[in-house]
This record gives sequence, C-alpha cells and structure tokens, in this order.
Amino acid sequence: MPTPAVPRPEYPRPQFVRKDWLNLNGTWQFETDRGDSGLERGLTDRPLTREILVPFPPESELSGIGDTDFLEAVWYRRVLTLPPEWAGRSVLLHFGAVDYDTTVWADGVEVARHRGGFTPFTADLGDIAGGGGEVTLTVRARDPRSGPQARGKQAVQYANHDCNYTRVTGIWQTVWLEPVPDLHLRRPRITPDLAGSAFHLELPLSGNRPGYRVRAVLFDADGEVARAEARADLDLAPRLHLPVPEERRREWGPADPHLYDLRIELVDAAGEVTDSAESYAGLRAVGIRGKAVTLNGRPLFQRLVLDQGWYPDGLMTAPTDEALRRDIELALAAGFNGARLHQKVFEERFLYHADRLGYLVWGEFGDWGCETGGSSGDNQQPDASYTGQWLEALERDYSHPSIIGWCPLNETYQKLHDRITQLDAVTRAMFLATKAMDTTRPVIDASGYAHRVAETDIYDSHSYEQDPAAFRRQMSGLAKDDPFVNAYENGAAYSQPYRGQPYFVSEFGGIWWDPAAAAAQSGEDRTESWGYGERVRDEEELQTRFAGLTGVLLDDPAMFGYCYTQLTDVFQERNGIYRFDRGTKMDVERIRAAQARPAAIEEQDPA
Repeated sequence: MPTPAVPRPEYPRPQFVRKDWLNLNGTWQFETDRGDSGLERGLTDRPLTREILVPFPPESELSGIGDTDFLEAVWYRRVLTLPPEWAGRSVLLHFGAVDYDTTVWADGVEVARHRGGFTPFTADLGDIAGGGGEVTLTVRARDPRSGPQARGKQAVQYANHDCNYTRVTGIWQTVWLEPVPDLHLRRPRITPDLAGSAFHLELPLSGNRPGYRVRAVLFDADGEVARAEARADLDLAPRLHLPVPEERRREWGPADPHLYDLRIELVDAAGEVTDSAESYAGLRAVGIRGKAVTLNGRPLFQRLVLDQGWYPDGLMTAPTDEALRRDIELALAAGFNGARLHQKVFEERFLYHADRLGYLVWGEFGDWGCETGGSSGDNQQPDASYTGQWLEALERDYSHPSIIGWCPLNETYQKLHDRITQLDAVTRAMFLATKAMDTTRPVIDASGYAHRVAETDIYDSHSYEQDPAAFRRQMSGLAKDDPFVNAYENGAAYSQPYRGQPYFVSEFGGIWWDPAAAAAQSGEDRTESWGYGERVRDEEELQTRFAGLTGVLLDDPAMFGYCYTQLTDVFQERNGIYRFDRGTKMDVERIRAAQARPAAIEEQDPA
C-alpha cells in the first residue's frame, strides 16, 4: 500500500477498487532523448542519467525537471521488488495516462504499446513478475512536435500563446501495480435505470470456467439493498439486474448526490471468492424533452463553467487529490452546477469527487492538434487513433453518474462543401462510437463547430460577444428555430443546419480581467495577458457584463444551459473567475447571485 511520502498516493481507479495494489509514483530514473535515438543508444539496457518525480510531467516544476522545450522523446526506468505475497498471481501494470506514443519493457521484454496522451492502458507482466522477485521497468514516451496528434491545449509553438499552454510529455498520471488471479473481473459497466428502479450490471471477465459464478451486492447506509448472481461459465460478460425497492430508492442529483455502494465478486465452484472489487453507483436518468435536457425527468438548466484542468506547478497533473476536489468546490461556490471538462480527459479521481458532490459534467476529449493549416476545406486531419482513444475514455468513465453528456470534438473549423472529408468521416465515426458505447446519455458531435452529423442529439454555438444587448439580439433567433450558428466571417458554413435539437451556448463570456494589471491596461501584449474582446476597466464593469450576458441565456425559454469561459486564469489567459493559483480574483458572491434565479426553461410546465 502507498505511504504518505508517495506523491498522489490515493487509489487511482475509484469505481473499481481492489484491496491489493502498489503505487509506483515517486522517484524514477529519467533521461531526455531529443533526437529519439535512445533505442539505438541502448537506453533499454542501462541506468538513466537523471531523476524525476512521477506522476508529474517533466515540463512541470513538481517533477524536479522543469524543461519546457520540445521533448521529442523521454525515458523512464525503475527497479522494484514485488511483494512476496503476490506469488502465484498475474501482475498488471497500469498507466493512468502517458503522452503520447508509449512503449513499455519489463526486464528488457516489450510488454505494451499505446498511442494517446489522455487515456489509460495496462501491461500484463505475465511470467516476468514473480512474487518477491525484482523487475526492471523501462518506459519510452514519444511526443513528436509535428503531425496530427490529439494534444488538447498544449502549445505547438515554443512559448505559451493565446489559449494554449505549456506542453506535457510522458507520464502524467499515476502508475501502479495490482495482482489478479488468472481468471479475474474486469471493469464493470453500471447502468442506472430510474424508470425501472434498478441497476443493470455488465461484468466483463478475462475468461470463463465451469462452475464459476459472478455476484453483486448493492448497499446503502441501512445495509443490503439487493443482490444478484449469474453463471460465469457461459458469457464473457455476464449481466446482472439489481432492483431497488421503493422504500430504498434515492435519486442522484445536484441537491442530493446519493450513491449506493456496490460489491462485485467472482466465485469458484466450491463457493470461494476468487476475485472481488468495490464500486458505487448513482440512480439517475438523463433525457430530452423538446428543447430541454432533463435530469430525473425534470428540466435542469445547466449552469456550466469551462474547466481547463491546468495547475501552475503540475500542469495537467493536479498536485494533490484535494486540488481536484477544490476546483469543484470553487465552481459550486460561484453558482455553477457543472462543467465542460475542456480539451482534456480529466483524471478519474476528478469524476469520483464530482459524483460525490453532485457536479454535472460533460465528458470531452483533447482533440486539438489535427489542424494542418490552409483554407482548402480539408484542413482538419483527425486520424483513426482519435476514435480509438475516445473509446478508451468512454470505457473508463461510462459508469460515473456525474457525466451527463459526451462531446468528442471541439471547434473543428472547416468549410462545409460537397466533398466528404477526413473531418466528416472521423466526426461521424466518433459520434457513432459514442452512441454504440452509451445509449443513455446525449451526444454532441462537436462543441461549437463543425456540426457534421445532422442527427446530433445536441446543437450549440460559441459566442464571445461582450455587449449584453448585442448578445441578446444575436441569440434571439432560437425562439423561431433559427439560432445563432458559428460560421466563417464571409458567411461560409462550418456546420450542417440546425434541426430543432436542444440548444445551448457552450462557450461565452471569457471576460478579460486582470486586476494586477488594471493600472496598465492600455497595452495589448497578449503574451502576458490574454482574453476575449475588450478588457473591462474594473470589477464593477465585469460584474455588470457577467450578469447581463448570463441573464440573456437564463431568460430564454428555449435555452437549456450555458458554459461560461472559464473557471480559472491559465498562464497568460486572464478570463477566469479565480486566479490560476485558485486565489480570489473578484466578488464570487455576486457571480453566484447573477446565476441564482430560476431559468425560463425550468419554469415551464413539465407536462
């Protein structure tokens, strides 16, 4: 088990918890490989020259490296001894996230390859790792500077600029080991069924064996609620049904984020438990009724904030688990009830806290990085790996009740014309993959633009108009099913036409306010301070503008929500409600009060 000296010691997979595990965060050997020649130079076979503190990326201060130049490849090495009590079990090596192309060796034998900087992967160490034995782990992460790659908000220039930030290379989430029997449980898929007052469980297995069974038990604070069993010798993923009696039924939502505990077991023919895990579940339903998106059958206006998930000292890695929770608490204190988790697949621990705090989130992907320049109408070049990485994110996060929608792409601006392009094909593939993986949540094909899937469940736009009166005029067409749709300045379309779907403004505001530089705001150096539109002169102007912009959307009976840009400042981007260090920047109570009144769509007759 982890010790207090280990950074980020908490269990990294909170919805599928096994008792035995070993946290590998801490000091690893490290070496930069700017020419990506390390394999030829024998870096798999020798000690490395430096040390790094995992899981913090080498660009970050917390890593002990702090190298913010381009890192074409980096190497890690660690020698460890496995607990002797693990003898006789398979050992799985888990990586929460490594950016971008990763190869893993154990005692010089390649055990894993993975593409993608946001999603987890696992290496089965097989016969290499024996209980009490010593194992040498070597990891190479390649992060090429050029070519289409899902980077999210990582800058492709040397320095930070506009809304792009310091790069992240290599390991940036927890690395850990767990022992499992040769026949074992895999991550469950938990589907709430509010109408049927039940949970449906799908329990994938590593294989089948005669006489084996799976068992699940649901608990609340008063004890056992339901249990179910099924044979585990027939189906590779047995399914169980856990009914919740009326007297034990309690819905999950922002006002009462109630969670049931769940124990899952694999039982052999003699009745002995051979594998088990702890989980939890929330009973809730997301639906669409006309222009409203409903939670548990009732319209709930989504007062969302854009959360970039960056930290001054850890970059994409939160310095502590408490920092993840604190970001949610700050958003709630400012009157928001949820967030777009923007251009990043957040750590699963963030979702764990969102589940417990009743915080509504849209699961997203860090797709930026496929823009190749030019204006030919084929400038976006996402490749097949986008869909594979997105499926990994969906698989990891499917069972979290706080996630109320999926959004695989963001601002994929490209001219709409009569040729089917790479963007069209990949956008549709990611949309259909999402719908195939999850039929219970709405999906938006791309946030803002380009809407290339005509049947997308949700339609939206981004607008950084700063004048509330002009913003109201811009948004006035929704009542006539003619909403504001993003397009090129010359009017050329990005998107398929609107077809009456629920609609929201998923980015707006971004009010540029830097109190520390207020006395010198006549300058326009956007490398030091950047935001949208004309800067406000003082906080009073900011508060008036914020109330005016949010009021436009709250007052619209056809608008189901909004997402304000953004929760915190991030480096040079100074449009946050809070400072980058999460310090106070403005009167948050006034921000909260501006959002507190019921939205027009919430006051309509629910019938």
